[in-house]
Amino acid sequence: MEEDLFQLRQLPVVKFRRTGESARSEDDAASGEHEVQIEGVRAGLEAVELDDGAAVPKEFANPTDDTFMVEDAVEAIGFGKFQWKLSVLTGLAWMADAMEMMILSILAPQLHCEWRLPSWQVALLTSVVFVGMMSSSTLWGNISDQYGRKTGLKISVLWTLYYGILSAFAPVYSWILVLRGLVGFGIGGVPQSVTLYAEFLPMKARAKCILLIEVFWAIGTVFEVILAVFVMPSLGWRWLLILSAVPLLLFAVLCFWLPESARYDVLSGNQEKAIATLKRIATENGAPMPLGKLIISRQEDRGRMRDLFTPHFRWTTLLLWFIWFSNAFSYYGLVLLTTELFQAGDVCSISSQKKAIEAKCSLACEYLSEEDYMDLLWTTLSEFPGVLVTLWIIDRLGRKKTMALCFVIFSFCSLLLFICVGRNMLTLLLFIARAFISGGFQAAYVYTPEVYPTATRALGLGTCSGMARVGALITPFIAQVMLESSVYLTLAVYSGCCLLAALASCFLPIETKGRGLQESSHREWGQEMVGRGTHDTGVTRSNSGSQE
Repeated sequence: MEEDLFQLRQLPVVKFRRTGESARSEDDAASGEHEVQIEGVRAGLEAVELDDGAAVPKEFANPTDDTFMVEDAVEAIGFGKFQWKLSVLTGLAWMADAMEMMILSILAPQLHCEWRLPSWQVALLTSVVFVGMMSSSTLWGNISDQYGRKTGLKISVLWTLYYGILSAFAPVYSWILVLRGLVGFGIGGVPQSVTLYAEFLPMKARAKCILLIEVFWAIGTVFEVILAVFVMPSLGWRWLLILSAVPLLLFAVLCFWLPESARYDVLSGNQEKAIATLKRIATENGAPMPLGKLIISRQEDRGRMRDLFTPHFRWTTLLLWFIWFSNAFSYYGLVLLTTELFQAGDVCSISSQKKAIEAKCSLACEYLSEEDYMDLLWTTLSEFPGVLVTLWIIDRLGRKKTMALCFVIFSFCSLLLFICVGRNMLTLLLFIARAFISGGFQAAYVYTPEVYPTATRALGLGTCSGMARVGALITPFIAQVMLESSVYLTLAVYSGCCLLAALASCFLPIETKGRGLQESSHREWGQEMVGRGTHDTGVTRSNSGSQE
């Protein structure tokens, strides 16, 4: 009896009256004698009239329906052992992604010296990875929406693992250029792990868990630097490439444990598979399943680009593209600027010395020293406080305001760099700026999977990730080329871009804080399920498509 009552508490109670049936007396209605009250569920919901013979709409899943949705099941089962395992597995994917990105700053100067490469070829080695990521992000999103999140993620990880190890055996520059481009093509699918991860998380834990995945990114970058310190002097860059693929190998082995998203299975009409997945999660978490029958909301037209530009999502998509572009543009730009500013001492030193810079031979090179590796390590550590601050404010201010705040603080720190500050203050400003721009990046990773429906969620995240790679491609021309002409103009570009991104965050039409994930793109926002435990008035609706 107690177990049944627990399951009933997970569902809202809605009163129904069919047209033509005798209504209760006004006294009964006033006294509420015939209303069913369940502890923990708000009352005072409006009556809904139905025509004779009409089915109870599935938006109002309740005990009299004996129906429930994936959202109801995920909320009822809650966060438990399954989600902890999934967090570690998703973290491995992020750790591998971070290591493959961090290795670019270590591999480039090494090959520059060992193969006597000119500067433009060294830069091209970095750019080709971003080109691969940019060109594949939308493709991986489309595959994940069409054929399943697990399918797309598994193929992209195996692809990256294969070409990552193969690039360690590249005999000449042209080979490693092509192979690292193919590695970048595979890395473009790694963000889909966030799509799969978010679809298994209950509403209250979603923002915190996605943000904490950033910890694995920071761990990956730190681990790559430490690995390079021990491997590079003795074994060389080829062994570094092979050992850097270990997290990918672990993920490739363990991802066969990973189930397909129940939300995707419902949307593709695989009811039995979705129920089996939900039962498996409930068993691992030691929680009961909701009562009744799982509602199927099949939608064949999944992963279509035009669905991102429907009237309800057009502005959201365009604003998010600019936000993701600004995040990557500013984040990677700051990483490049940090090295330049530290070498010069401060902004004023760069400004006064720019005319005195002598031409250098493009073949001149220096191997990374232990001090260089320590600088890389300390710069990376600034992301940990950024995650903690974002974690604290994202459920208090909401997703939109959190992103806007991160952009504003980054812009403010960039403007303060105009002042001729000392080395300590310069380090502090750069530390704060990187902490908040990385926090804003993670806030975007929380918001994007929440705002798009299941039918286009992976595609939406993929296109946003693609726009981020465009920003990463462009930023070297600002942080390195424009810096030689005017350091103040360079800082003004980054500051102005982030101020515009802050405005874009405020103008996003939808705030996803406290809302369930929308299932079908055939429904408008406002018809989504509001999370359990909220105190909003009105009828609580679900966010699925039409019942089959």
